[in-house]
Amino acid sequence: MLEMASLLQRHARYRPDRLAVVFEDQRLDAAAFWQRVARVGNALRELGVGPGDRVATVSGNSLGLLEVYWAVPTLGAVLVPLSPLLQASGLASLLRDCEPRCVLAQSALVPVLEAVEAALPEATLLLDGASGRYRDLGEVSSRQAGSLQPARCSDTDLYNLMYTSGTTGMPKGIVHTHYVRAMYCLMLGAALRITPESRVLHTGAIVFNGAFVTMMPAFHQGATFVLHRQFDVAATIDTIEREGITHTMLVPSQIVAIVSSPRFDPARLASLQCILSLGAPLLQQHKDLLEAALPGRFHELYGLTEGFMTILDRADAVRKSGSVGVPPPFFDLRIEREDGSEAAPGEIGEIVGTGPLLMPEYYRRPDLTAEAIHDGWLHTGDMGRRDEDGFLFLVDRKKDMIDSGGVKVYPRDIEEIAARHPDVRDVAVFGIPDEKWGETPLAAMLLREGAGVDPAALRDWINERVDARYQRVSQVVVLEDFPRSAAGKTLKRELRAPYWKATGREV
Repeated sequence: MLEMASLLQRHARYRPDRLAVVFEDQRLDAAAFWQRVARVGNALRELGVGPGDRVATVSGNSLGLLEVYWAVPTLGAVLVPLSPLLQASGLASLLRDCEPRCVLAQSALVPVLEAVEAALPEATLLLDGASGRYRDLGEVSSRQAGSLQPARCSDTDLYNLMYTSGTTGMPKGIVHTHYVRAMYCLMLGAALRITPESRVLHTGAIVFNGAFVTMMPAFHQGATFVLHRQFDVAATIDTIEREGITHTMLVPSQIVAIVSSPRFDPARLASLQCILSLGAPLLQQHKDLLEAALPGRFHELYGLTEGFMTILDRADAVRKSGSVGVPPPFFDLRIEREDGSEAAPGEIGEIVGTGPLLMPEYYRRPDLTAEAIHDGWLHTGDMGRRDEDGFLFLVDRKKDMIDSGGVKVYPRDIEEIAARHPDVRDVAVFGIPDEKWGETPLAAMLLREGAGVDPAALRDWINERVDARYQRVSQVVVLEDFPRSAAGKTLKRELRAPYWKATGREV
């Protein structure tokens, strides 16, 4: 049986003095971290949490949150990470869906907790202090023993629920079993070359499933895991240099921020062996900058929390520039036409895949599960093509495609061109209503510091370089920043929404 619950106990027994976790000024060896996790586990058990019970967290990064992430599966309970950016209505919806035995939140969210009090279980604690009726988990766990016997778990037991949406009435809880998370350890550790000697930095929110891509193999291998409270460019560069970081996972907006920073110096990042980009496509302009400055480190992962992925290995990053790689061993991929037949090499169609990370279901949603998985194959909703060697090239999300006068326009094609402008730091292209064409592309821009280029001039610059007339953008808007998820992804639906509100069309 692949029991994830026993990992930390094993490292504490066989390599107790190994540096396991670094968070701010706290440096914990394997034995000390296991003791802290065991105390949290015993505290949760005292609160009535047992095998199969859901434990929801609503918090930003902290050492306490990381301890909870490991204590919950050690009890055989089910971890349910929820974003601290959720509004009260979205949080209440997800709590009603997962029915947690216990909720653990950060104290800054007490007003939100009070607004959803009817949906909260009696066992609701704070990770960073007490407030009103909410007790402090640290105080409760400090009285507990620093040892814990992990629960016996089968491969099919639930490890966690990862929710893809909490702002509508249709939450989707993606089920991951102990087997799926064990495969994260084994397959991603091998693909990214994570070893017991690795030093793995994570700077983004660990509520995001992408965090598990490096966190699981790091803890499986007994590597050192360095966690930041939140992403900060200067702190990231400083930590990589100071700690000799070998592996880090970043979303595209974070990579763009690093390579655009005046503090960016490849010599300070020389220890890196793997820079993994995931969460959204990284534009080619930024890939080229990164590869030139730090050659031989770049990996890119395309994947869905539902359980399919491809990986562009650092050895192929230049040879197959623009690709997102190939499926790992034991995975399979095909590109499907609308009629379900398999597309030829070079032909665009829907990306469909299968493999050992595939979720068994959406939690309590057999209807949505049946829509997404057909005969063991996950239909991603993403469009792509394969070259003659089988490497996957992303085209765009189906829902992001722009239908302009009956012609399909792929925003990413325009974004790749716009990103080449020297004053453009980041770009998001999406469709807006148009009386003549139905919809037409708009480019939202973030500019580099000090840039004074006129939006109309940017529009003209793009339109002179696109391949076809239907790719021309109708306008350019310059923003201070994009709306982003807890993972740092650009939320195009929020950018689109004001333009489509009057039409009543769902975006």
